[in-house]
Amino acid sequence: MESLPVFRGELRLNEPMARYTTWKAGGAAERLYVPADLADLALFLKSLPAAEAVTMVGLGSNLLVRDGGIRGTVVVLHGALTELRLEDDGRLYAEAGVPDAKVARFASRHGLVGAEFLAGIPGTVGGALAMNAGCYGAETWQVVDEVLTLGRDGELRRRRGGDYDIGYRHVKLKDEGVDGRREIHPSSFILHSCPEEWFAAAWFKLRPGDGEEARKQMKALLEKRSASQPLHLPNAGSVFRNPAGDFAGRLIEACGLKGRRIGGARISEKHANFIVNIGGATAADIEGLIELVRKTVTKECGVELVSEVKIIGDKA
Repeated sequence: MESLPVFRGELRLNEPMARYTTWKAGGAAERLYVPADLADLALFLKSLPAAEAVTMVGLGSNLLVRDGGIRGTVVVLHGALTELRLEDDGRLYAEAGVPDAKVARFASRHGLVGAEFLAGIPGTVGGALAMNAGCYGAETWQVVDEVLTLGRDGELRRRRGGDYDIGYRHVKLKDEGVDGRREIHPSSFILHSCPEEWFAAAWFKLRPGDGEEARKQMKALLEKRSASQPLHLPNAGSVFRNPAGDFAGRLIEACGLKGRRIGGARISEKHANFIVNIGGATAADIEGLIELVRKTVTKECGVELVSEVKIIGDKA
């Protein structure tokens, strides 16, 4: 017993994932671990059997857990990997569990500008890195200088922005000559590689500027978001990526799908690219609407919408 590692986090069994997703729906995690900090997480990952499935979760936005739940271990980073600081070189360091909006506010308080758009992204740094999250014309990797990744082996690695192929809601680690290109999947923060590797933190390179003006811009952005999005109901943000030269919401609305409902899930009447939980929605209800939208838009508009939502777990 004395040779076993000592973990400082909290392990929970059969934990309902509805508590950890912004849709407030879905099944339970077989095991769920909330690490004490980055060092504790590294030790925990290193201790797991090689065959153990691991899923990283931040705020649970852009994530749908099927009603049958998740096998293996879920690691919740929000409330765990929370370090946020200003480095001596002027860069802003934020761990993967820090909410994006908190990064934007912290930057403005320290007279740094360029991160204002992060105030409108309802997720954490890890998820923003994994999917190159963005809004209102700006994207995460435009302000990322360097990242820290954590491997399944418990090892930390520093990588530069140039190590990745980056596009619209798209991030891939470039070929290192071993197993080809390795995609990082939104919401789970994972690079599909061996060993597995997750985003642990990032260094943001921002510009000195007027913090007060930055806060005004953030306020205006949030007011615009509140006016156009159904924030009063559980949702996962935009469900589909915008196709080139068009908007997913416009296409969905043009197909007459606004307000369409399955069980407790409904396509928002305020913004057609949002699916909301109006009460008691199951993951199957939400997934059913996602498939309905995809098939209808393909049939009527000839456009195949691509989902931003990561759907994981077993069906009930």
